[in-house]
Amino acid sequence: MARRFPLLVALTGEARLALAGASELKLTRFPFRVGRESRSPMEAGVVVHDERRRQAVAPNNDLYIWDPGPLLNISREHFQIERSDNGEYFVRDRGSTCGTLVGNVQLGLGGAESCALFPDNTIVVGTPKSPFVFRFEIRETAGGRATDERLESTSAREKAQLAWNLKSEESPER
Repeated sequence: MARRFPLLVALTGEARLALAGASELKLTRFPFRVGRESRSPMEAGVVVHDERRRQAVAPNNDLYIWDPGPLLNISREHFQIERSDNGEYFVRDRGSTCGTLVGNVQLGLGGAESCALFPDNTIVVGTPKSPFVFRFEIRETAGGRATDERLESTSAREKAQLAWNLKSEESPER
């Protein structure tokens, strides 16, 4: 018997870094919350990771995206994907500063708070020029076995920081 499961697929390099280098992430619980890891300071041109969340505190997000740019696109509590009882999916902006773009629908910024989410919709986290772009997909597996594993947000943060630091070392001007 085939089972259906939702995925976020990275469409940009920055989105892939947010998924710890993976190209996709299986969504395993709902609401699935996405937000920014706290801003990290720079020392001698290299980003220094500053852990804001204590281990004893429950996380606010299922996926933490590390936004190292000088202008932030992602809020700490940015958006969430919800699943209704009848299996429909929705995106809800969580009061983000820059909004969320789902397909051609702008969420937040005084507009709609949520919208339906369909397979192949793109999700741009932040402004329309944000580098954090994902596609929502629904896949079926044979025999109910999914091959994807849920990534832990700590791993994503560490890999994103390493990749950003290496990128910063390669290009002297940012």
